[in-house]
Amino acid sequence: MDSFDVVILGGGSAGELIASQLAEGGKRVALIESRLVGGECPYYACIPSKAMLFAAEVRRAAQSAHQTGGVSRALTLDTESDGYAAATARRDVVAEHRDDTGVVERLKQLGVAVLRGEGRIKAEGVVRVGSIDIAYQDLVVSTGTTVHRPSLPGLEEARVWTSEDAYSSVELPKSIVILGGGAVGCELAQVYARFGCRVAIVQRQPRLIPNEPALISGTLAEVLRSEGVQVFLNTQAVKVRSTGPASRLTLDNGAELTGERLILATGKGARLEPLGLDKLGIHPDGRGFLPTDDRCRVPGQEHVWGAGDVTGIAQFTHAANYQGRIVVANILGGDARADYRAIPRGVYTEPAVAAVGLSEEAARRRGYDAVSASMDVGETARAFATGRRGGKLVLTADHQRRVLIGASAIGPDAEEWIGEAVLAIRAEVPLDILTDVVHPFPTFSEAYEPPLRELAAVTRR
Repeated sequence: MDSFDVVILGGGSAGELIASQLAEGGKRVALIESRLVGGECPYYACIPSKAMLFAAEVRRAAQSAHQTGGVSRALTLDTESDGYAAATARRDVVAEHRDDTGVVERLKQLGVAVLRGEGRIKAEGVVRVGSIDIAYQDLVVSTGTTVHRPSLPGLEEARVWTSEDAYSSVELPKSIVILGGGAVGCELAQVYARFGCRVAIVQRQPRLIPNEPALISGTLAEVLRSEGVQVFLNTQAVKVRSTGPASRLTLDNGAELTGERLILATGKGARLEPLGLDKLGIHPDGRGFLPTDDRCRVPGQEHVWGAGDVTGIAQFTHAANYQGRIVVANILGGDARADYRAIPRGVYTEPAVAAVGLSEEAARRRGYDAVSASMDVGETARAFATGRRGGKLVLTADHQRRVLIGASAIGPDAEEWIGEAVLAIRAEVPLDILTDVVHPFPTFSEAYEPPLRELAAVTRR
């Protein structure tokens, strides 16, 4: 039996990072992955989705260029189908044509043993891959998630896509219905709508991206509706049936929607079932995810660690990489602790949504004496000068400690200027210092100044 210092189950963002950094740290490492090393992000999610969103944004900007003075008359574009074909061709280039050969070769050059297949725990200290048993001293679980498939009569017979299907297909449906109004559903809706597809979103909760303030999610709903997307809130699908090349969805309000494709964006669950963790006495937490402590170690286990979406803590690539660095530091003998107070969130529509920390509503649920203030991003000089669509910024502070604990924004390039709030929350910068920060003029970041001054004044009372 071959033996390794560390065996990693799952080669997504976290698993790849952990494998490479531990190998560089002198550990003998085996990485087990049945699909693509690198996970969903570079091949089916983050990178291809942002490529398609960018292509859709460029197309829309070209359509409206004459309104902002860039050209003297409306530009003539190719057809939506030709434009979509060009966009998917570029998407596949930036997604490496869903080929992980390069990253696998890089890992092998570092000394990592990359094993293809499903890894399953055979006994404490032993993992089986196919017919091969390998021994480990430390085990890292980073197997990611699987798409949640709702219990919906007729779903199995319908023409259903996941986001993975959508971001790897070259097909441009004439109409789609998206189940789910989170980040994935909203991004897909804008891409397809901007390429001429008839789009509907069915969201069972009262608002889109429900973890964000109503002011932010409401603005995003307005944006999507202005682009022709039908947005059904507080609505559930009760059945679906196939009607020739399309699927007909019946809603709980009696309405019916028809789409050539039905896209599931209803969330994801941890991929734990096939791993055999019960042999180590490890069971999912109450949410169905892998439990971990602030050292990213599984409670009660000296040598079992977790990182990435499988933990359910923050399902973002940057969060997975952060957890990966924590795991690496601790396996190499350190004492690193994860702090999740300032993990940024993003919806890469145009305008983008970006957030960090707690909304006022969430903060109050956790017992904070929270106060918030907002700003219309459209009132900045940068928005006026460029003619770009404005948005909103909502800041939340802890009244007692007089520090920022949350920020949520929708506006041009919000994912870039949210970094100021990320640092302020993580470093617990006092409000009085934040109000003394000078922002360059004219920028969208100037939107911070009025709400910060308001929060500073309110919390002094």
